[in-house]
Amino acid sequence: MTMPRTLALFISDLHLQPSHPHNAEAFHRFLAERAMGSQALYLLGDLFEYWAGDDDLDAPFHQSIIKALRAVSDAGVAVYWIAGNRDFLVGQAFAEAAGLTLLPEPHVTDIGGQRITLVHGDAECTADTRYMEFRAQVRNPAWQQQFLAMPLAQRKAIIAGLREGSREAQGAKSYEIMDVTPDAVSELFERTGSDIIVHGHTHRPALHQQGNRRRFVLPDWEVDAEPPRGGWISIDSKGAITRHGVNGEILS
Repeated sequence: MTMPRTLALFISDLHLQPSHPHNAEAFHRFLAERAMGSQALYLLGDLFEYWAGDDDLDAPFHQSIIKALRAVSDAGVAVYWIAGNRDFLVGQAFAEAAGLTLLPEPHVTDIGGQRITLVHGDAECTADTRYMEFRAQVRNPAWQQQFLAMPLAQRKAIIAGLREGSREAQGAKSYEIMDVTPDAVSELFERTGSDIIVHGHTHRPALHQQGNRRRFVLPDWEVDAEPPRGGWISIDSKGAITRHGVNGEILS
């Protein structure tokens, strides 16, 4: 009996940073042991804890991640990127160095006979009006051009301040406000004509099913947590979609 081939893997929210080396080690293992056996790998945002601009490519930690992604790409795996709320400043220089393709959001694709919409997920958190205003500002090309014109050190200092402010603001918000809203999800299904959505961002991994429509939410990664968090979603040549835990165990 021929086993179905893995057509695509989907991951997000690893929040890679030098201060969390075990997360990076787990990601390297995932690339070597899992991604190499797939036809495509989709990175759905917040791969990094933050990204200050492509002029930070040469940082040793960033180089280690870039080289690992490049090895996957060079092995013939198609690697795709959708920006998250932490690393939306990733640009073409990073993409070329890592051998990956930047995708617009939302991105609609057909894999294994399934029509799938891919997003990071933050644009669907429409109940969080303050965040949506901030998102509109920082995704504006004019704002990005002005920000990227600043010295790298200044940008990192500003980002550190924004991250601290974000942590404080999240402490005062309910989970419902920070989650995707049903109206935004329904609108996305209708606009894209798909029956499957895959996203991250909320750190609330699950499979939500409404009739024939399914929404898969990817987990965030924190392998030092107890129990460890992380995982990915796969789709095979028969169209079967499977959720995997951080150690590869099948969740559904």
